[in-house]
Amino acid sequence: MDYTSPDFKKWLDKLQQESWQLELIISGFAIYGLLMAYEPLQIKLYKLTLTDQELQSNVLQLVLICCNILTFNLILHVLLRGLWIGAIGLRYVSGDIDFEKLNYSEKFDSYLKRKVGSFDRYIARLENYCSILFAVSFLLVFYLTGIFTAFFTLYVFMEILNLLTFIPKDILEVIQGSIDILFLIAALFVVIDFFGQGLLKKRKWTSKLYFPIYWLFSKITFSFLYRPLAYNFLDNKLGKRVVTLLIPIYIILTLITTSYYKNSGYLSNLNKATPYYADTKNYENEALKDTDFINIASIPSKVIDKNYLKVFMAYGKHIEDFVIEKNESLKSDDNKRGYTTSFLDGVSVAIAEKEVIGERKQSNLDLYLKTVDQLYSIKIDSLPYASDFVVSRNAKKRLGFETYLNIKNLSDGKHVLTITGPAKANKWNRDSESITKILVTITFWYYPD
Repeated sequence: MDYTSPDFKKWLDKLQQESWQLELIISGFAIYGLLMAYEPLQIKLYKLTLTDQELQSNVLQLVLICCNILTFNLILHVLLRGLWIGAIGLRYVSGDIDFEKLNYSEKFDSYLKRKVGSFDRYIARLENYCSILFAVSFLLVFYLTGIFTAFFTLYVFMEILNLLTFIPKDILEVIQGSIDILFLIAALFVVIDFFGQGLLKKRKWTSKLYFPIYWLFSKITFSFLYRPLAYNFLDNKLGKRVVTLLIPIYIILTLITTSYYKNSGYLSNLNKATPYYADTKNYENEALKDTDFINIASIPSKVIDKNYLKVFMAYGKHIEDFVIEKNESLKSDDNKRGYTTSFLDGVSVAIAEKEVIGERKQSNLDLYLKTVDQLYSIKIDSLPYASDFVVSRNAKKRLGFETYLNIKNLSDGKHVLTITGPAKANKWNRDSESITKILVTITFWYYPD
C-alpha cells in the first residue's frame, strides 16, 4: 500500500477511531498471559541462578522486568479505558456538564469551570492518555531490550577476543579493558542524549562527535524497530509528560513492593550460616513448594531417626571451577563446558562407544569426585566425617553430589552439620584466589528408633 495515497490516510483515520477495541483485546489477553507466565519464569530464574548460568539468568531477568512493566502499564490502560467508556456512556445519558443546574456559589462556579471545563475535553484527554500509555508500554520494553542487546554484543565480542590465543594474555587484558572503558563512555553519551531528549543532536559540533556513537548503538540495540515510535513521542508534549510521570511511579512501586516490616531486631537478621537458624530449604521433607530449592546442601529432615545421615550437596558451576583449579589434568578438550545441542551429545556418545574416550572420561570422573572429596569437608559438631560423594539428583531433579555418613555413635539431641569448602575471595575479581570457609550450617536432632 502506498502510504502517501489518500485512501491509505483514510484507512489510518478509520483505524485510529476503532483502535480502542484492539487495545482492549490485546491488553486483556496480554495481562492474562503475563500473570500466568510470571511464576514459572521466576522459578526458572531461581534455578538458573543456583546453577550459575549467568547469561540465561540475565536474559530471564530482563524478561521478568519487561513482564512487570507491561503488566502494570496494561492494567492501568484497561482501568483508564474503562473510565473512558464509562464517560462516553454517561455523556450519552447526561450530555455535557451543566454548571448552572449545580447552582454553586460564584467562587466555586468560576473555579470548577476553569479546572473541570468541558466534559468532552475530559473524554478527549482520557482517550489521549490511553493511546499514549498503550504505545509507551511496548516502547519501554524495546528500550530495555536494546540495553540488553548492547551489553550482550560487548560480551560476545569479548568472548571472540578470548579465542585469539596467539595474543599474549597481558596484551589481551589491556585491549579488553580499553574496549570496556570506551564502551562505557559511549554508553554514557547515549544516556545523556536520551534523558536530555536529543541534547547532543541539537548543536552542530556535538552532533558531529555524537553521530558515530549514535550510529553504532542504533545498530546493536536494533533501534530501527522502534525509532519512529520514539521520535513521535519526543515531538508530543503529552507523550513526554506520560513517560516522565511513569519513571517515578516505577521507582515508588519498586520501593513499596520491596518494603517489609522487621518485627525483631534479633530474629530477623540471623546469619543463615550459624547453628541458630533452621532454614526449611536445608531439609528435603520441608521443601514442598515449587519455589523451595536447595541452595548449597540438604539433609532428609530436621529429626534423624536412623543411624546414618544422607547429605546432598547441590552442583554449581563454581564447584567445577575449583575442581579444575585443583586438578588441571581435568581441563581437557573433550570435557569443555558451554552451550551445545542434543545432536552433538548423541555424536559424542556414539564416538565414546567405539573409542577409548569413554574410558578416559570414566577415569576423569573418578578423579573428579575424589577432588570434590578433598575440597569439601563435612563436620558434625566440629568432628570431621569422611565423605564419599557420588553424582546424584534430588527429588526436584537438581544435579549434585550425595554421600551417607555413619552417625550411630552420636548422642541423642541437637547436632550441627557444617560443610567447609573453597569460595572466591572477591566476587568482582575473576583472578582472586579462593578461600576456605563454612558454606552451610544445618542443625538437626538425632533420636534413633
